[in-house]
Amino acid sequence: MNVDEVRALVRKALEDMKAEDIVELDVTGKTSVADTVFVASGNSGRHVRSIASNVVMESKHAGNQPLGIEGETDADWVLVDLGDVIVHVMQKEARGFYDLEGLWKVTLEEKQKIDQQADNDQESAD
Repeated sequence: MNVDEVRALVRKALEDMKAEDIVELDVTGKTSVADTVFVASGNSGRHVRSIASNVVMESKHAGNQPLGIEGETDADWVLVDLGDVIVHVMQKEARGFYDLEGLWKVTLEEKQKIDQQADNDQESAD
């Protein structure tokens, strides 16, 4: 499957299980790990687990074996690694706390400025 097909499959799998606040982030150039990150919410641990399970099942049915699945036991935050597409399904409290959307909004240039400022602050402290 190509990346566009995987993205469409993930979006449909999330929507089919009534995932809430689905956000698709293009992280091309921000990381070498993936090109797209999905973040979605479930309203309980059971809902989060069911949503993630549906993503895994639909991916397998399409012939795209997930590379990894993390967090199924606690189901506060389940990550499904589909290669170029990463899916985070989180309970609302965890999503608010970790703010993945905010993390990925930082551009490479902004990160370099932040890192440079931290280096300057450290040098000033020494």
